[in-house]
Amino acid sequence: MTTLTTGVERSLAVEHWLLSTVPDRKRVRAEWRERLFALLPCGALFAAVRIPSSVLQAAAGSDDQDAVDQYLAEALMEGPVICDRYAARYYALVPAGTARRWDVPGTVCLGVGSELGVPRPGVAAADGTRVYWSVPMDSAGVLCSPAAVSQAVMVGRYRSATHG
Repeated sequence: MTTLTTGVERSLAVEHWLLSTVPDRKRVRAEWRERLFALLPCGALFAAVRIPSSVLQAAAGSDDQDAVDQYLAEALMEGPVICDRYAARYYALVPAGTARRWDVPGTVCLGVGSELGVPRPGVAAADGTRVYWSVPMDSAGVLCSPAAVSQAVMVGRYRSATHG
């Protein structure tokens, strides 16, 4: 017998996985209700590579948010990415140990001791919020490949250097 997992079930699993990073789940749920994002600690379950929007816009060949989001979904093989529109930064979620060995120019990998504004699962660009899932986390624990993130950054840096 084949069992299908619904989108609602996957979203709930992602929510519970993200909540497992904090002792006070009520606080996070309240923040997700009030402002649609909450600060979660990096380093235990995931790290986050902070990338300037300009680098990913160059990689995507467009400054259109939808085009950049589509590029990231393809380049990072559907790995989860968060966008902070006001800070003009993207955050690719990668395995927790990545921060110890990350060395890609123009980026920072947030690990132990760092916090990240994480949107409630399901918050998208169309919601008009400051922080949204550029590429949604579709399954709990499924993260971006650090090599794919590095490659996307290097493509953007190359295109920025060669196209002004």
